[in-house]
Amino acid sequence: MSTVKEQLIENLIAEDEISQCKITIVGIGAVGMACAISILLKDLADELALVDVVPDKLKGETMDLQHGSLFFTTSKIVSGQVDILTYVVWKLSGLPVTRVIGSGCNLDSARFRYLVGEKLGVHPTSCHGWIIGEHGDSSVPLWSGVNVAGVALKNLNPNLGTDSDKEQWKNVHRQVVNSAYEIIKLKGYTSWAIGLSVADLAGSLLKNLRRVHPVSTMVKGLYGIKEEIFLSVPCVLGRNGVSDVVKVNLNPEEEALFKKSANTLWEVQKNLKF
Repeated sequence: MSTVKEQLIENLIAEDEISQCKITIVGIGAVGMACAISILLKDLADELALVDVVPDKLKGETMDLQHGSLFFTTSKIVSGQVDILTYVVWKLSGLPVTRVIGSGCNLDSARFRYLVGEKLGVHPTSCHGWIIGEHGDSSVPLWSGVNVAGVALKNLNPNLGTDSDKEQWKNVHRQVVNSAYEIIKLKGYTSWAIGLSVADLAGSLLKNLRRVHPVSTMVKGLYGIKEEIFLSVPCVLGRNGVSDVVKVNLNPEEEALFKKSANTLWEVQKNLKF
């Protein structure tokens, strides 16, 4: 006797089961699941794979997402220090350096633009500014490039971001650095902002948008850096990974801080053994 499926559906062609666009998330903690939800909501892949070392949690999270798949267009959900970790992945994977990318300062720069917008009363998408270097305490705000509608804030306030600035714009960068610590103190972890940031990067890569993001890439040879270090600089992202690096003209103070950020990472990285 035929099954209900056989009576209902007549198959005409064999399906191609190879995913056109598959994203795998390794680690399904708070950040991993925030990445998963953000990727699903942005419809970036036709298959999402989850990988974790805790079988029960992996099965539970996978089932939970599968049961909500009616509300997503992703057809298949299956179970299966950032700058230094990017270096480690590059060394171990054997992939070209342009295809190993750390999320780097993409979120830091988003926080920076949000806080600049809050201070000015302007939507953050209309505020432009970059943070480069380490994703962390030694990150470097590029005050020389902060602008709204092409108007450089440093032209209006030459002391912008310095200790002698009466408006204390330096506190904006301090808030960026401290924000993750504050969120962790308040709720125990960070998740949603970094998840959305990762989905933002994935969109640029998978859709070949060639947007510029401050992501962690090999900076040897840039700004006098001699070591194989991954730090965030503005990069053009497309289907081949990092296709170009934007050569930002740093002022002497910014370049010195960038080199200091590199030295901070090198002191840790040089002790790694492979």
